[in-house]
Amino acid sequence: MNVDLNHLRCFVAVAEELHFGRAAERLFMTQPPLSRQIHLLEEALGIVLFERNSRSVKLTEAGRAYYDDSLRILRLASQAADSARRVARGDAGQVTIGFTAVSGYQMVPALLTAARENLPGITVVLREMVSLAQVRALETRAIDLGVMRAQFAVHGLAYRQLTCEPLVAALPARHRLASPPAGRRAIAAHDLHDEAFVMYSPDGGKYFHDRIAGLLTAANVRVRHVQFIDQTHSIVALVRAGLGIAIVPASARELGLRDVVYRPLWTADAWAELDLAWNEDQNNPAVERFRAFALEYFANQAKSRRKS
Repeated sequence: MNVDLNHLRCFVAVAEELHFGRAAERLFMTQPPLSRQIHLLEEALGIVLFERNSRSVKLTEAGRAYYDDSLRILRLASQAADSARRVARGDAGQVTIGFTAVSGYQMVPALLTAARENLPGITVVLREMVSLAQVRALETRAIDLGVMRAQFAVHGLAYRQLTCEPLVAALPARHRLASPPAGRRAIAAHDLHDEAFVMYSPDGGKYFHDRIAGLLTAANVRVRHVQFIDQTHSIVALVRAGLGIAIVPASARELGLRDVVYRPLWTADAWAELDLAWNEDQNNPAVERFRAFALEYFANQAKSRRKS
């Protein structure tokens, strides 16, 4: 006979009460079936667990050792059931999130701080990668969610915009455009004509490359590209070194690099979206719970900005 959890519960009740009648009441059963369960357990183990006569019930030495182990097994079984229920509800589990470097300056850290307080049972694993790499990772299930710049629709993936931020000009502090003339904060399109320009690459930085190239083309501005770089922090570092100017998302200010000045651009069309992406047929409750929390968090952030 195999020993199951019901046998252990019966044994523990008798071991703690040292009385078959009281143990049976505790288990909401009658005494004969309880005595039968203890007899079957002793037969299965091949040991005597209790010394009993008409006046008393006592644990044997083997019974005392078995009691300690039985308590641990029952406790672990209870914890396992509770853990499974929490995972099924989405209260616990692991979520792997891809994120772009720019979103890691402020947006993702702020989200994780809020999630740690509101979703303490969910473990988040971060993977920094460009948006195109996140698409592939979502398709292969290497990540569960992606914080990215959505560039085109992909079958099987869903997207929701999280936030929208302006693009700004990044200039060396010594540059002639770093100090705007009186009454004009924004950079004019013609100010950039023939300027040395550090540009996002058309591969790893495709989203920003296409956005910025479109802005310059629409304004009929030609710049001199001196470097093509994937990541914003590297672009700003080259601007600081005086290699050229650049157009970057406003969150680049969070890098805190000295000797770099940021100025608004000439058009309200200079902006960049940040999206949350996921595989439509995933069924991890923790992912669903975190996704809903992230969307609500950024929606509340947008409301707060509009009020202010």
